[in-house]
Amino acid sequence: MAPSERGRLLQRASELLMERQAAIAALVTEETNGTVGWGMFNVQLGAGMLAYYANHSDATAEEQEIPSHIPGKRAKAVRQPVGVVVGIAPWNAPVVLGVRAVAAPLAYGNTVVLKASEQCPRTHAAIVDALSDAGVPEGAVNLVTNDPDDAAEVVEELIAHPAVRRINFTGSTRVGRIVAETAGRHLKRVLLELGGKSPLIALADADLERAVAAASFGSFMHQGQICMSTERIVIDRTVADEFAHKLAERASSLKVGDPHEQDTEIGPLVNEDAVERVTEHVEDAVARGAKVITGGKAHGLYFEPTVLTNVSPEMRVYSEESFGPIVAIVPVDSVDEAVRVANDTEYGLSSAVFSRDVDAALSVAARLHTGMCHINDATVNDEPPMPFGGVKNSGWGRFGGEAALEEFTELRWISIQDSPREYAI
Repeated sequence: MAPSERGRLLQRASELLMERQAAIAALVTEETNGTVGWGMFNVQLGAGMLAYYANHSDATAEEQEIPSHIPGKRAKAVRQPVGVVVGIAPWNAPVVLGVRAVAAPLAYGNTVVLKASEQCPRTHAAIVDALSDAGVPEGAVNLVTNDPDDAAEVVEELIAHPAVRRINFTGSTRVGRIVAETAGRHLKRVLLELGGKSPLIALADADLERAVAAASFGSFMHQGQICMSTERIVIDRTVADEFAHKLAERASSLKVGDPHEQDTEIGPLVNEDAVERVTEHVEDAVARGAKVITGGKAHGLYFEPTVLTNVSPEMRVYSEESFGPIVAIVPVDSVDEAVRVANDTEYGLSSAVFSRDVDAALSVAARLHTGMCHINDATVNDEPPMPFGGVKNSGWGRFGGEAALEEFTELRWISIQDSPREYAI
C-alpha cells in the first residue's frame, strides 16, 4: 500500500474516533473508572495522534544517498517496514496509549497486533474498530484479548511468534522486565515505557502560582494514575511552607464525585488494589513522621487528593511509585541537594523545573536523570512529534516523532556497483 493511502486511512480513523468520542469515553469510564472528562480528553489525544501519523506516513519513502569510497559504487540508506509489530497497551490512558501502540507502526507500513488490557478490552477494541471501519485492510490490524490469568502465556506466545519482529509495551516496570526478558530470549527489539516517580523542582525564585497549578494538575489529574504524574515536589526550603499551603488549598477544592458527571475532577481509583497501595503509602509515611496537610483518607474506591509534608527517604512514598492522588513535598537547602533528591529514585521518566531564570532551570534539567524535563510546566506532557520515553527503570526507546521511525522501521544499506570491480581473490 502506498504511503499516501496509509495516511488517508489513518486520517479517516482519526475522524471516526472523534465521531464516536462520547461512546468511547463512556467505555473508558465503565471499564477503568476514569472521569468522562478524562475519557473525552483521551479520545481527542488519540485522534490527534492518528492525524499526526497520517501526515507522516511518507517518512519511509525518504532515501539517504551515502558517498562510497569504492569506484563506481552508489550507496543509499533506506527504511522499510519491519513486518509484524505487537503493541501491549495499558488501561490508565486507554485510548491515547492504545493508539500510540499501533499508529506509528501502521503509518510506516507494518502489520500490528494490539494486545488489549484485561481491564479495558472494549475500549481497546473501539480503536481497532475505528481503524477497520476506516478501511485498513483485514489482517493489517489485529486485536488480542485474554483472561487475566492467561496474560503471561499470551504475551509469551505473541513475542515468540516467528512473524513478530518488534514489540512495544507500556505498563509497570515489573511486567516490563518480563517483556524485556522474553524479547531478549528471542532476540527481538522492544520499546518499553514503564513506571515513574516524576519530581517537580521549584527553585527559590519560582513563580509559585504557576508551580502550584502545574503540581496540582500533574499530581491529581486522573487521580494520579498517569505514568508522568508528579509524585514528589522538591522545593527550596524558603518557599516550601507557602507552596504547601497553596497546593493544599487547591487540592481540597477539587471536586470529588461521580465519574459520569461532566464537572467531576477526581473520580474513583481503578480498583481496590490501587486504594490499598495508596493507603499503605500514606499510613507508612505518617507512622514515620510525615504530616498530612490535606486529604489522606479513602472512601470506597475514592481517595482524597492528598498533600504530604515532612517526607523523608525511609518512607515508601518517597521512593515507590504511588500511582494515586498523593504528592510528597521534600524541602531542600540548595540546588545541588534538589538535583540529588530528584535523582534519588530508580525511575527516570519525566521531571519539571520551575524558576524565573530559564538558564538556571536548563542547567538543572541537564543534570536530571529523566528522559523528559519541562521548564515551568507540568511533568505531565505529551505530543505526537516529541521523543517520549524514560531512562533507568522507566524503560528504554522512544515513542513519537522521528524516534518512532527508528523504532518501527528497518534501516537498510542498498548499493549498486555500476562498473566492474576487482576483488582480492
